[in-house]
Amino acid sequence: MKTVDKFARIGEENAFAVLARASVLAAQGMDVINLGIGQPDFPTPPHIVEAAVKALRDGHHGYTAANGIAELREAVSADLHRRFQEEISPDNVLIVPGGKVTMFTAILMFGEPGVEIMYPDPGFPIYRSMIEFTGATPVPVPIREEKGFGVSAEETLSLITSKTRLLILNSPANPCGGVTPKAEIDLLIAGLAAHPEVAIMSDEIYDQMLYDGEKHVTLLSYPEIRDRLILLNGWSKTYAMTGWRMGYSVWPDDLYDKARKLAVNAWSCVNTPSQYAAIAALTGPQDAVAEMLAAFDRRRRVVVDLANAMPGVSCVVPKGAFYAFPNIKDTGWQAKPLASKLLEQTGVATIAGPDFGILGEGYIRISYANSEENIRRALGRMHEFLNAGQ
Repeated sequence: MKTVDKFARIGEENAFAVLARASVLAAQGMDVINLGIGQPDFPTPPHIVEAAVKALRDGHHGYTAANGIAELREAVSADLHRRFQEEISPDNVLIVPGGKVTMFTAILMFGEPGVEIMYPDPGFPIYRSMIEFTGATPVPVPIREEKGFGVSAEETLSLITSKTRLLILNSPANPCGGVTPKAEIDLLIAGLAAHPEVAIMSDEIYDQMLYDGEKHVTLLSYPEIRDRLILLNGWSKTYAMTGWRMGYSVWPDDLYDKARKLAVNAWSCVNTPSQYAAIAALTGPQDAVAEMLAAFDRRRRVVVDLANAMPGVSCVVPKGAFYAFPNIKDTGWQAKPLASKLLEQTGVATIAGPDFGILGEGYIRISYANSEENIRRALGRMHEFLNAGQ
């Protein structure tokens, strides 16, 4: 059957392919340690689960408004005010089934043949996949190790042309764990004043996963771009709710109804009891969030220390998210063959840097959303493999 040509351009997220292969090897009896998937290894906090169960028992089984129940949109607004002192109307909040949906919606809204959309490289692979799907030209914004894997304002601004429609930003960042400093963001926002036609999508899904005293700088705090800013966030990472598929976005007035109409056409509404669980996550105790972050911090230090002890490997200290991005250029390996060998021969699942973009060559991504014991075992195997010069 003949389908439209754009489906030849759509890509994938290779972390799921690695997960599938790791599952096959585990089923065959191999002791597999997965440092590939970006999924907290903690259970969803019990009070959040109970809120969903109560919602079901209370009869919340039906459709809701496409943009989400009012109580949840109000809770998102209150949470943003509590954490950032920003006034966000619930009428600008759209509840969506996971973070990717905001990417899909924003890129679909601005992407078409003849225009350019800028995205981080290395970056979350779905950015480029969706840009190419729409027929727009993807323009990579380099994320460089020498900049701490943060965005360079000067380099980013230099890439904007008359064809640029959308700029995608991500801090704290996947896959590198980089955090763009406030001073650099200030320069970027100031420079964007000369490009009022460029919309911005800020992916802030890891905004509560910061270390060493870093404070999150949300782009909501820049009123001069609020009329063209799309914020992406959600519950998956912060509250260990990846399978709940709960996300939210904040849209400017001029774009909100377009996004709402796409919701009506695409998914009708988000799972109803999950929305009540999301309210409990934002309004209930935050102890579990702090405990998870403390565990990630300990694991982060283990990963960096052990990676830097490997022959031919160097690893900068990530400042956010739960990923490290070790440099493997001096090992003599290219990233994808190394990641494949590590999985097939040692049972350690990682993701090769090129799966996140052209500039990912020479790196692998290690997720420390796994136990410290497993991290130590996995990096020990990696060290032995590299030391043996296989």
